[in-house]
Amino acid sequence: MTQAIPFIKMHGLGNDFVVLDARETPLPPMTPAVARALGDRRTGIGFDQLVLLEPSETQAFRMRIFNSDGGEVEACGNASRAVALLHGEAAVIETGGGPVALEPLEGGARVDMGAPRFEWDAIPLAYPMDTFTMPVGWPTDDGALESPMAVNVGNPHAVFFVDDADAVPLETVGPVIEHDPLFPSRINVNVASLAGPNHLKLRVWERGAGLTRACGTGACATAVAAIRRGLVQSPVRVTLPGGDLVIAWEPGATILMSGPAAESFRGTFRWSDYA
Repeated sequence: MTQAIPFIKMHGLGNDFVVLDARETPLPPMTPAVARALGDRRTGIGFDQLVLLEPSETQAFRMRIFNSDGGEVEACGNASRAVALLHGEAAVIETGGGPVALEPLEGGARVDMGAPRFEWDAIPLAYPMDTFTMPVGWPTDDGALESPMAVNVGNPHAVFFVDDADAVPLETVGPVIEHDPLFPSRINVNVASLAGPNHLKLRVWERGAGLTRACGTGACATAVAAIRRGLVQSPVRVTLPGGDLVIAWEPGATILMSGPAAESFRGTFRWSDYA
């Protein structure tokens, strides 16, 4: 395809996306190779995730998400807020992690991320294990990351509570945990510490993307884990390197995530340059 294809560059708390809107005009099939090429920050457009909007037979439209390594993932909370802002009105959309309800707000959006899951085979884990306090750990230079909670919020997360989230060498231990055979679909790695009443500080190693300034599903998973362990009460303020999200959840209910999103710029590219 040689004609100019429009894209929209957006971000949520610095977690950045390239949005391709194929709801009315179809695009060639997205492949891991094309996603990787577009995601290269030196020779492509550059992004943490590529968001592809397509028609849906069951919801308002379908949102597909590709990480910068080319892998397709099920859900992305920050991208959901960006898409809500772009769409401009409340909608329920189809994602790989299930239906997601979007509601644009001034400067951002509120997203119903659905109900969290805690069963070992819903994470999934390689074998049965208690996901509330997993009896596993990974060594670091100054100790170990141990006893995480596993939560699936459309995609899988392991949540570690530590004294100081900034002190964890997440850039080295994150990829080790992500690729551990315990997690057959790989895992997002979250390290969190209490920053005040009902306030968490969070850093995330994102599956397929690495260290990120913000991870919406990570904030949801971490807030849910902290509420379940009695560390905080809903709603929870979650501070990531890129800024704050507010997560509301009660056991048995769905997760509501609120926070900012913004459009950065628009442009075009030729598909044949990246295929």
